[in-house]
Amino acid sequence: MSATTPLAHNLERLQRTAFRVGGGAAVLCLVGLFVDRDQFFRSWLIGFLFWLAPALGSLAIVMLHNMTGGAWGFTIKRLLEAAMRTLPALAALALPILLGIGSLYEWSHADVVANDEILQRKEAYLNVPFFIVRTVLYFAIWIFLARKLIRLAERYDRTLNPKALRRIGFLSGFGLVLYFLTMSFASFDWGMSLEPHWFSTIYGVHFIIGQGLSTLCLAVIVCSRLVRHDPFSRWIEKSHFHDLGNLMLAFVMLWAYISFSQFLIVWSGNLPEETPYYLTRTQNGWQVMALVLVVCHFAAPFFILLSRRNKRTATTLARLATVLFLLRFVDYVWLIAPSFHHGEMHLSWLDVAAPVAIGGIWIGLFTRNLRGRPLISLHGKLLKQLEEAPQS
Repeated sequence: MSATTPLAHNLERLQRTAFRVGGGAAVLCLVGLFVDRDQFFRSWLIGFLFWLAPALGSLAIVMLHNMTGGAWGFTIKRLLEAAMRTLPALAALALPILLGIGSLYEWSHADVVANDEILQRKEAYLNVPFFIVRTVLYFAIWIFLARKLIRLAERYDRTLNPKALRRIGFLSGFGLVLYFLTMSFASFDWGMSLEPHWFSTIYGVHFIIGQGLSTLCLAVIVCSRLVRHDPFSRWIEKSHFHDLGNLMLAFVMLWAYISFSQFLIVWSGNLPEETPYYLTRTQNGWQVMALVLVVCHFAAPFFILLSRRNKRTATTLARLATVLFLLRFVDYVWLIAPSFHHGEMHLSWLDVAAPVAIGGIWIGLFTRNLRGRPLISLHGKLLKQLEEAPQS
């Protein structure tokens, strides 16, 4: 895009603003590190997981689209690739979690493990050196997949070589398996091990579905803004928003299904190691947050997205996507924060400062990546031309 177009100017302004806001919030977080060290690491973990979601979700949805096809994917592919390219920065932003292992995870303390038989049995997996190695391995795999897929896509745009498409398909199939495994274990490490006596085999799926929903919400929000400018205004149609709305509905339903299934299994099992997880999150104020998630994260979006008109109206869909995207943060708070506060609900100003700091940096990088490449892939242009060509 030309550096003088309104779109380029708006993106540049958004990039500058995001970096400034993120930088200012980062300074506040630095103050918070000295004021309340433990709370800083807890808030940073929540903010990190929240902003990791659209980056990793973009990687997963790109690989899924490479396997299945569809016009909706070509519409948002460049946006998702811009999000994927933020993974190296997120790897750097994960450093505070590694530095704060002692403040976050009780299994990292030898004296606690020595007096806990359950932790002793899990010590081969839950130990600091192995935790760090796994974190590095996760990001190495994710960054490799993202860079390789982007390079293959660029190669195909240059050469239109079918071999590149076949390689993209093969890597995407293999990459989806790797993503599912690594994200499952990452969720066990970063989230579930906060309460090491509790476990759930579908905990990782909850994170994966949430990442997909965060990504679709972000894509709708960005597309609703880009559609006001050329060349996007000539490219995206109501049918594309309709497809994205259908996908959002599917992920909202999947999120509700996984969440309720996990709750029902734990509650009906009524085991002393498992029920405290939900007892903590359904009393002492946390139940208000749970009710907000039930009503606003599932019930209301479900009925709104049943309407064909709502899914084909960019402004309506974008407003819903914005609310859902913010509620994804509420979901992470509800999952993580009660692990540290087993009494009354406790929220800190760092719970706002940390996500804003990480988010400002992430949005600035995401916007810079958008400015660096064409917003529409050549492959997508060719398919659209074929669809619009008169049939003989």
